[in-house]
Amino acid sequence: MPFGFYMIMAAQFFSALADNALLIASIYMLREMQAPQEYEPLLKLFFTVSYVALAAFVGAFADSMPKWRVMLISNTIKIGGCSLMFFGVHPLAAYAVVGLGAAAYSPAKYGILTEYLPSRLLVVANGWIEGLTVGAIILGTLVGGVLIKPAIADTLLSLNLPYIDTVPEIALCVIGTLYVIAALFNLKVPDTGVDHKALKSNPLYLIHDFNHCLKLLWRDKLGQISLATTTLFWGAGATLQFIVIKWAEQALQLDLSKASMLQGVVAVGVAIGAVLAARMVSMRSAVRVIPLGIAMGIIVNVMIFVTDMPLAMGLMVLIGALSGFFVVPMNALLQHRGHILMGAGHSIAVQNFNENLSILVMTGLYAFLIRSGFSINTVVVAFGLFVAGTMYLVKLRHEANQRQFDSVAQLDDIRH
Repeated sequence: MPFGFYMIMAAQFFSALADNALLIASIYMLREMQAPQEYEPLLKLFFTVSYVALAAFVGAFADSMPKWRVMLISNTIKIGGCSLMFFGVHPLAAYAVVGLGAAAYSPAKYGILTEYLPSRLLVVANGWIEGLTVGAIILGTLVGGVLIKPAIADTLLSLNLPYIDTVPEIALCVIGTLYVIAALFNLKVPDTGVDHKALKSNPLYLIHDFNHCLKLLWRDKLGQISLATTTLFWGAGATLQFIVIKWAEQALQLDLSKASMLQGVVAVGVAIGAVLAARMVSMRSAVRVIPLGIAMGIIVNVMIFVTDMPLAMGLMVLIGALSGFFVVPMNALLQHRGHILMGAGHSIAVQNFNENLSILVMTGLYAFLIRSGFSINTVVVAFGLFVAGTMYLVKLRHEANQRQFDSVAQLDDIRH
């Protein structure tokens, strides 16, 4: 891989590290405020709403200037959101600002891969990026858990830094530093030299253009399968973050700091699956991993029988590994199809719109179930069956597309 790819990875790592540490710190702040339980999954909803609301604009924005500059601007917005939380703005509102930066960051982060690397390296590059992102999720979750741990927080507070007197303040100070490090790496991301499209000032044009790209990707036979798969994965993954924390607290009697570390164990599995997929699966055979999504949904149901910590950790690794192995090839296939059909930034914006709409719906549904008094075991079973059933429908759709393609090919052979 060229040197610039490692700068892209470093920038992504520190930015994602800070995002996930900030999530744990935000949950801690909500609990300190004695906010209702359903506010916790709403953090993810507020974070992702920008991905959906601004999808028509962020893709065009990402394609209008060098990707490194887009990444730098977006990371600066994240720093602003973290600062707002430090100065007392409600965690939901401040985390929404961080989500605004993330929504603009994502099309540049993934779009630069298709501009900078040949298509033959995309699965490998995605494996590295996803593996590193998951590594950032693991460490970010652990960092967030460590920063709110009384012993660590008291040690940091004993430094007597000016204007820093509480656990959330010292945690946000450390997390803000991680964002600054990411911004410094953004400055080293290479300019790919690809021509950029001038950003249209008419929002109606941008919405119409985005709608055209959305339809184009959903109508493409391979695009629709990979898009459906990644859409489900990210919605399920975001919801699983909160399910694991609540399940660990009830089934394993862990506090937030330790439960967040178990959440990191899932991410270890995803990293393992992502690395294995990068080595074993080519883009041509990407759709063959769909059954692993069905298996993951079924295996999630085993959680309701687990009360032992070592067994819980093994199960979390397995669930994560299945997730990582099936999503990385599908993500690479989706990026490749999108780049061919409409350009990198627009393609990633369409992908983000669908995936984050899924996150909004699934985390919102989870918040509703918790507010309605459903037990965590009921939520786990419903979640697992939904994932398995939806992936089975995707499998049937792909098989139908294949039969249609084979029929057309046979008809062409007869005509010739």
